[in-house]
Amino acid sequence: MTPRGGRAASAVSRRDFIKLSGVGGALGTLAGLGASLAPAVAHATTLRIQSASAVPTVCPYCAVGCGMIAHAVNGQIVNIEGNPDSPVNEGNLCPKGAASYQLAVNERRWTTVKHRAPGADHWEDMPLDQAMDRIAELFKQTRDATFQERTPDGKTLMNTTAIFSLGGATIDNEWNYAHSKLMRGLGVVAVENQARI
Repeated sequence: MTPRGGRAASAVSRRDFIKLSGVGGALGTLAGLGASLAPAVAHATTLRIQSASAVPTVCPYCAVGCGMIAHAVNGQIVNIEGNPDSPVNEGNLCPKGAASYQLAVNERRWTTVKHRAPGADHWEDMPLDQAMDRIAELFKQTRDATFQERTPDGKTLMNTTAIFSLGGATIDNEWNYAHSKLMRGLGVVAVENQARI
């Protein structure tokens, strides 16, 4: 019986094809002679971090807490990889964790506060102190204008529903806890962050 193309089925398996090919033959020859590429691969892997100091750290992306090792040379991060000693991830990282090097080393990352004035069509740099003062000013204005001490029937509220606090996955649980306490103390009801506390 022949396949639709009219040719007889090949008797060469995929394994045989690799053995017969140049790559398979070359690797087979090296293996047959007792040569191993493992030392060369290990040496190439260590070259990039040879003079680097290794600092254990935790991935900042989500609440899982995967262990990572950041390698630095002269205070500059040169490599980040999974920590094989971590009981959480045993050296494995998800795609976001594996790309965390770009959080620290990325020429396209903004390093200044950007501000777009009402009605403007472009962003401008703003000093951090000025931005923080502006945020505090708008926060207070909104809270003062919308704060509710009691419901019409006298039930205590002490809140504002006009402000929403949105945290992020790169904030650790300790900071999320402190942030949540601050928002609750100011009467903010809608608080969302990675820890969801």
